[in-house]
Amino acid sequence: MTELLDATDSQTAMIADLVGSVRAVEETIARLMAVRDGMLAVAARVAVDVARQGAHPDHGDMALRAVAAEIGAAVRVSDRTIERRMDAASWTVERFAEVWAAQGAGRISAAHARVIVDAGAHLDDLADRAGYAARVLEIAVAESPNRLRRAARRIAEQFQARTITERHRDARELRRVWVKDLDDGMAELGMLGPAVLVHGIHDRLTQMARTLTLEHTKTAKATKAAEAENAASTEKDTAPDAVSASDTRTTDHLRADFLADIALTGTPTGHDTETGLLSEIRARVEITVPVLTLIDNENRSGSPPPELDGRSPIDTPTARILAGDTTAWERILTHPITGALLAVDRYRPTDSLTRHLRARDQRCRFPGCGIAARRCDIDHTHAASDGGETCAHNLAHLCRRHHTLKHHSPWHVEHHRAPAGTTEATATTGTTGHTGHTALTGRTGDLIWTSPTGNTYIDHPPAQNTVTFTDSA
Repeated sequence: MTELLDATDSQTAMIADLVGSVRAVEETIARLMAVRDGMLAVAARVAVDVARQGAHPDHGDMALRAVAAEIGAAVRVSDRTIERRMDAASWTVERFAEVWAAQGAGRISAAHARVIVDAGAHLDDLADRAGYAARVLEIAVAESPNRLRRAARRIAEQFQARTITERHRDARELRRVWVKDLDDGMAELGMLGPAVLVHGIHDRLTQMARTLTLEHTKTAKATKAAEAENAASTEKDTAPDAVSASDTRTTDHLRADFLADIALTGTPTGHDTETGLLSEIRARVEITVPVLTLIDNENRSGSPPPELDGRSPIDTPTARILAGDTTAWERILTHPITGALLAVDRYRPTDSLTRHLRARDQRCRFPGCGIAARRCDIDHTHAASDGGETCAHNLAHLCRRHHTLKHHSPWHVEHHRAPAGTTEATATTGTTGHTGHTALTGRTGDLIWTSPTGNTYIDHPPAQNTVTFTDSA
């Protein structure tokens, strides 16, 4: 490659300046992130001190939630994310002060610091942590985080007082599965578990994929040989095999398809009850499909795509398949101009108010939270024991975390109700705000949260996945 040999002196100088500028920006970012970690660590310490002063039985858990909720609402980030950041920041600042200082000086990036802290997380002795950090920092200033990871683990192992067996026993308690929504109707399924099991799962899926691919190859060869001998009989006798031989899926495709098939249709026999309780469980998802999308195969109407659980769009063919297989649908009626939710009904009668709330809220109604409504509690904003009504103007979905936060911390919430004689479309009295004042919108589904420090945050019901119309004149 000789492309840069043709660069002029001025172009070479410009590239050199850009390289230096990018490096300076990265160092600045590292310093700022270290400052943010310090602030989050202080916030966590203050919350714990408050809980200690009040002798709280939860040892500060609810105080941490309240502070995380305040920060999250202010910066428009989920309070769960903020609490995880607070925990990670406290761990780094208090246990690996040398690493935090190196990041604050711009010597290493936040990614380097994360690698070092993760690898040395189980070092409990102060001297061991200091010795480990000193050795790893010498490497970190000259290597990428990816290369640093292996070296950090090896160095940390030299300082470990506990055996790998003891540490693995504790690490198993962190096993979990999670979902991350992606673009284009896709999502990512992640699993944290024992390495032996995870690699075993991957290997079994790989063997299945290769076995099926090999079988398809053999079938294709046999079909070609038979066609050469007798084209007419081959067409009649081997048509099914020919279809199998046309499978063009890659090994990655097959692994993903096998895993989905096993997870959706298999039964965990090793964990099931004698009555087969787990074998009766079926996967459940909820989708919202505008009726024009459902009936218009070419989508000439330009209506929105279907949505999965109010989270991400999915392709229309999949929505049609689900629509054809389901036994019951909830019909959501929306205003043709504003798109506001008007009512919910269903062919099979059930609790209409519950369905209305689920369709309106779609997810937890605390600012920044995205837990789906079907996994939340329906909470009386004004307690029923104090005379609160069981109606749409006094009910909202809250996940268990924020339901508990509402009842056991200074956070306060109330419903905004449109003034008498106005409509939802005309009762707007201000613009949305989130610090120090309340901006009313006139929509009866709006929740006004007041934080322990007196700031207010408004949570609006999510927009409905529907079609709206405007006056063409």
